[in-house]
Amino acid sequence: MKLSRIFPFNWLGDLFRFLRSTVRLGKENVQSSLRLQLIFTFVICLLASVLTYSLSDAILGEVNRAPQFDYTADINNMDEEARNIAGYLKISHTSDPGKEDARSFLQRHIELSQYKIMVLDLDGKVLLKSKDARETTVDLHNLFTNALEARNNPDNLRREYTSFYPIDLDGQKGYLVVSGIPQPTIYYVRDGSPLSIPFSIAVFILLFYLLTKRKMKDLERLTSGLLEISRGRLDYRVKQNSRDELGSLANNINRMAEELQRTLEEERRAERTKNELITNVSHDLRTPLTLIMGYLRLLKDKNFEDEKQADSYISIAYGKSEKLKGLIDDLFEYTKLTNHGIRMHQERVCLNELLEQLIEELVSHAEENQLQLIRSLPAEKLNVSIDPDKMIRVFENLLTNAIKYSHKPGTVKVTMTPDPDGYALVTVVNQGDPIPADELPRLFDRFYRVDAARTSSAGGSGLGLAIAKSIVESHGGEIWAESEEDEVRFCVRLKLS
Repeated sequence: MKLSRIFPFNWLGDLFRFLRSTVRLGKENVQSSLRLQLIFTFVICLLASVLTYSLSDAILGEVNRAPQFDYTADINNMDEEARNIAGYLKISHTSDPGKEDARSFLQRHIELSQYKIMVLDLDGKVLLKSKDARETTVDLHNLFTNALEARNNPDNLRREYTSFYPIDLDGQKGYLVVSGIPQPTIYYVRDGSPLSIPFSIAVFILLFYLLTKRKMKDLERLTSGLLEISRGRLDYRVKQNSRDELGSLANNINRMAEELQRTLEEERRAERTKNELITNVSHDLRTPLTLIMGYLRLLKDKNFEDEKQADSYISIAYGKSEKLKGLIDDLFEYTKLTNHGIRMHQERVCLNELLEQLIEELVSHAEENQLQLIRSLPAEKLNVSIDPDKMIRVFENLLTNAIKYSHKPGTVKVTMTPDPDGYALVTVVNQGDPIPADELPRLFDRFYRVDAARTSSAGGSGLGLAIAKSIVESHGGEIWAESEEDEVRFCVRLKLS
């Protein structure tokens, strides 16, 4: 044991810290529970009302003091005096030469007593009496009856009270009667004020109102916040002032407003996207359709010089119709992919071999565009679980786009590397016009083109990258674009199996 622990002030410090932590814990519990706050408030108000009642009763009760009369003390004195005299007479016949005789004792005591004292024989004749006694004979029956009635009716103590005892005076039987009108002892008793209870009730109500006023304001704030949100102000936020249930309710209201706002914005964005889709599809369909109708009209009106020119019109119309069919097919496929309408037939494929085969097929196309395909694939086989046909379309789209938009002459580089997280990273790099950083995420939107260089005149439906993104994400992978100076990179990340 450490010596410092023996020192008593360390124990006092431990006790103080324990009490402080207990108070802090209790405070935190009260602050986080509305029920405990109401109970605590009720207890405080009740204690305050009880204290108010006690103080008001003590102060106002002094004003309403009422006198009380107590006759018991004087009655007890009469009984005590009669008992003492009777007791003395009872032992006066004992042989004691120095003892005062009974008659002398009675006579002396009668003269000194403040009460009326009489000694009666058995017939009611007065043998000895005090100066204020006028009777010579007494009706014993009435005397006893009145004495008993006075004892049994304490409310009638203002009349004469009589105390009697049987005695033996010089061998003669008789009665000792001590009587008199009892003198009261006066004392004052505080009478409860009728205003004490109303005062205590008023204090309880007022204090409860003041202590709950802040919570009522919080409730009013929540009510007004819900009203504002119901009017369509989804950007309105309720202020959170506490950590209890009301604070939690305010937080939930704000989260509800955020979710509603987000849902509404998504609906508006979906509506905008739908309108843009309709506009883009209408534009991209109208252009080839107009050309087809124009050349067919020329053929119908035989507005051509010779058969060679007619064949040229037919070839152009057929080419445009193929482009129109490709656009419609891409649109249908994209719609199915985004709505999860196409089921993926996944199998374990060696990604090295798939890329190697695809690059070989596009070598001649790249050479026609004065480009050289450079591959950098690892010797280690990287296997992935994919739908081969769908993933071939992704990489084919990325390579054809790289060939289409590269500076000629130049190179297109394809690299693949494994990463420590168990993914394969495939990158298609070409030298072309730089793409602004804020435009990179939008490359995968439907019908989006960065500038005039990427218009429909360059070929394509404008859905290739959007379809590629849907396919990659349906495989649990990622696809993104990067641009640095004149180097453009498209990256695909797939989980190894």
